[in-house]
Amino acid sequence: MFNKNSLFLIAGLFLTSNIALGQTSSSDMQNESSDVAVAAPSTLKANLRRAALEVSSVNVSNAKAYENSPITEFSADSQTLIKGVFDFVLEYNQDKLRWNNGLFMEYGKTKIKPAGEPTETNENSDKILLFSDYAYKAYKYDTIYFGPLLNIEYQTEFTRNADAPRNKVFRGKAGITLFDGTIVKDLYIVAVGEYDMTYSEHVSKMAGEIGWRFEYDVREGVKLSTDGYYRDYFSYSQYIGTDLKYDLNAKARMDVKLFGNFTMGPYISYRQGKARETSVTGRNIGIGISLGYNNVYDLK
Repeated sequence: MFNKNSLFLIAGLFLTSNIALGQTSSSDMQNESSDVAVAAPSTLKANLRRAALEVSSVNVSNAKAYENSPITEFSADSQTLIKGVFDFVLEYNQDKLRWNNGLFMEYGKTKIKPAGEPTETNENSDKILLFSDYAYKAYKYDTIYFGPLLNIEYQTEFTRNADAPRNKVFRGKAGITLFDGTIVKDLYIVAVGEYDMTYSEHVSKMAGEIGWRFEYDVREGVKLSTDGYYRDYFSYSQYIGTDLKYDLNAKARMDVKLFGNFTMGPYISYRQGKARETSVTGRNIGIGISLGYNNVYDLK
């Protein structure tokens, strides 16, 4: 027979089990709710990647063969030069996409007045690039995204290069990219379509391109970076001899923080290409010092 103590014991065990079950179910609900992914808020940033003055010693190979080329780097003289650089990007990020719109400009011109001779002017750097690119965040591994890339850009220059016409090119790209990682900011492979309006006879071209932009923080206040592309043309005009068969453009730089957002450091640049009308390759190698400023402004 059950006595009072037995009844109290059974009632106590019943109440204790109910409380435990209630706590467990509440904990499970909290765990389930914590597993629900919350989309990251969208961001809009104005990224002034670089506003800089660069002083460098430049060596140009076979400039005579490229004197009619609209590409300034291949026809410039070997010399010490100063040029200005402006690199700005408006960056819009959502949970599944990145949309960048940017403007890149660089310009350098040297004037020399030999005794008793006319002034010589040599344009050694001239580029304006407006671009918009869209990358879809299809997959993520660690800190890096992977997905399709679409890009449109317009390239021109401030002034035409000597006897060559002013460079004017519309360009569209489509392919795949790795992006927004800790070190790998962009690494892509794309098909390229160009509509070249440089000459009176406008020309359509096709190419394949590999491009990159890497950044590495060596330590606090010291950063290594490199960017560039290699573009190989599959089709081009059969009548315009200055059209390139390929184009390689690469840069590497070390930025050491001076104070605030001002930096200084050495850099090296390399440009190589091969025009159809000549058997020699155009090359431009520059080694110098860059004094720059950068900042990121949150707009949203």
